[in-house]
Amino acid sequence: MDAKEIIKRVKRIELKSKRKASNLFMGEYQSSFKGRGMIFSEIRPYQYGDDVRNIDWNKTARYSEPYVKVFEEERELTMYLLVDVSNSENFGTRKQIKMETIAELSATLAFSATTYNDKVGLILYSDHIEKFIPPKKGKQHVLRLVREIVSFEPTSKKTDLAATLATFMNLARRKSNVFILSDFIDSSDYEKALRIVAKKHDVTGIRVYDEKEQSFPDIGLVHVQDNESGEIRLINTSSKKLRQQYAQYYRDLDQRYQSIFNKNNSGALSIRTDEDYIRPLLNYFKSHKA
Repeated sequence: MDAKEIIKRVKRIELKSKRKASNLFMGEYQSSFKGRGMIFSEIRPYQYGDDVRNIDWNKTARYSEPYVKVFEEERELTMYLLVDVSNSENFGTRKQIKMETIAELSATLAFSATTYNDKVGLILYSDHIEKFIPPKKGKQHVLRLVREIVSFEPTSKKTDLAATLATFMNLARRKSNVFILSDFIDSSDYEKALRIVAKKHDVTGIRVYDEKEQSFPDIGLVHVQDNESGEIRLINTSSKKLRQQYAQYYRDLDQRYQSIFNKNNSGALSIRTDEDYIRPLLNYFKSHKA
């Protein structure tokens, strides 16, 4: 992809995602995730209803009337986008390929975060971390992340989320909001790694899939290629048994993903490439309110 095409795609994604982030989230992102903790704000005279545990006894003794310490939430957050750039994301039969939907989702999440002055970092991964961009604030930083997502050429076609999460724990020292964007066509045993990450961070998986991945059409003999392994096979799509086995494989894949994330206190939602992704995201944020 040449530079002009990259710029054109980034601008299109920016316009679309910024509009959706500002018009539809309406504060849901802000209210869904807690800050790092409570920080001291001020000392003021005690008022009816104040928590007696916050009484400042030194000041109270000095002035012979009760004073309390006031705390407020430290709002500044850090968001990490873990984006799967393996070859299976370059598949699509409707409006766009999975990678394009992932880029739009990433931009929408990042612009939502930057609206509240949060930092956003990016990890592009295949069977290892291909690129790491540390968290920063600001629109220009978000645009850089979008450019990386739409133009990046990975060195590997495969996926290994387990290895990626293990490395991520060494990169993210503070509690962060972590969004993993992938089709989760991943044979690695990533549950243990996810469990460790989810104990420290607020993790959400976003599974992006294409409608035709769920079922083979009956079109006779066709050659199919595995995007990650490169293996080519001749299959008979007219076989009802084969189509049933294929559909069951994808049902099992989705159930495995949902089960692993739910079991480890992590959010999990699935978004089809040809649907408006804002409604599922908005519903998730509403249900996720801290």
